[in-house]
Amino acid sequence: MFNANGQTVPGANTEPLFLDGQLGPSRRVAHLVLDRICADPHEQDRLTRSSAQYAASGLTDYLVAVDGRPRRPQEVFDRVRWGGQFIYVSRSARLVEHVARQFEAPCAFILEQSTQSVRRPRLGLSMRPFGQPHYFCVARKTMLMPPGQLSDRYSYEVQLVPAPPPEHGYIVRKQVPSFDQICARLEQRLTGADRHTIHRHARKLTERVFPLFLTREAAFLKILQHRLPAEYARRLPRVCGVQTDERGVVHKLYSNWLRLGGGPISQLEFARQCADMLHVLHEQVGVMHLDLRLDNVVVTDRGVGFVDFGSAVRVGEKLENSPMLRSLFDEMMSTSQIQRVMGKLMSQGRITSRFICDSHQKIDKAVDLFYLALQMTNPFGNPDLKGLVKHDPASREARYLARLSDRVLRPTDPNHP
Repeated sequence: MFNANGQTVPGANTEPLFLDGQLGPSRRVAHLVLDRICADPHEQDRLTRSSAQYAASGLTDYLVAVDGRPRRPQEVFDRVRWGGQFIYVSRSARLVEHVARQFEAPCAFILEQSTQSVRRPRLGLSMRPFGQPHYFCVARKTMLMPPGQLSDRYSYEVQLVPAPPPEHGYIVRKQVPSFDQICARLEQRLTGADRHTIHRHARKLTERVFPLFLTREAAFLKILQHRLPAEYARRLPRVCGVQTDERGVVHKLYSNWLRLGGGPISQLEFARQCADMLHVLHEQVGVMHLDLRLDNVVVTDRGVGFVDFGSAVRVGEKLENSPMLRSLFDEMMSTSQIQRVMGKLMSQGRITSRFICDSHQKIDKAVDLFYLALQMTNPFGNPDLKGLVKHDPASREARYLARLSDRVLRPTDPNHP
């Protein structure tokens, strides 16, 4: 088990996470169900790690309810990691069927296994007539947000979908949000704007902006998979397919699933791998990410990686050759969260490095360096990384990384950082 800082608690219990259910026979049956689901050794390792990390993250890959609550998608959504599974076990087939129907309806989950039976062993035997029948169903969380809920963390609609045959498992589908979804978000952000203004902005985003950036992302991911050394390429998304319109513009992008997990790694290792990945992108491939928020950083059993390359630009790319693209990037450089934070810290004197200050509202490598230096001091700025990175703000490691960050942002000689 890990404490709130992701540190190991010796001797702590690492059994699967059970919620609000009765103990006893049904709980033992739940272990049999988990043995079926986690037959693969990698899944067994994930089960052990995930259960242990729940104390730090409040998230788990396997959530089990036995004979009671919770039993509705909205009750378990915030406790299950993206791609994690909810297992419901009961002695009542009728109750399990009721739960299965709720997860079969349109929601943030997909019903993987409808009502099935398993027998609790008696006298070491599980075959009829010795075992008492129990029932279970299994659902997997496939959406980052519940349907209808809005968040500034995600611009596109991102969802796990079954991989096409003969492949197995899941892949990620990233698609342009609908006109209605964008209108709802704009109404929330542009308070007081009339309907005509909302609709005009929404049409621009759905028809031009989002498809353009998704098309660029597909192209960049292919470039990165071709040019990056294998140990780095496996930590970035790989294109599995695209869906385009008659103009060849991408509206749906399919990529492999970089599943959160592994670890927990130290804060120092997290910072080191991020810096190493960024160095390779900049110096070996010549690609700037430009949106290196922690929401676009993943920790997997393959290491730390980056996602969401829609805002990426090649070093030396001449955006002026496309007036629309130049206009969109100019707007992004003046309004993005990263640029707003940079401008605020500059006005407060917390950034003095000319290398970084001169990149304000510009397309430059220093934009990536700035946000990496700033965010490596607080990996839990992305709550999904809790339990995957060990972070104690009072530790010697955290203090030294904070000092390093400050030296990057405020060097002794600002003109020669």
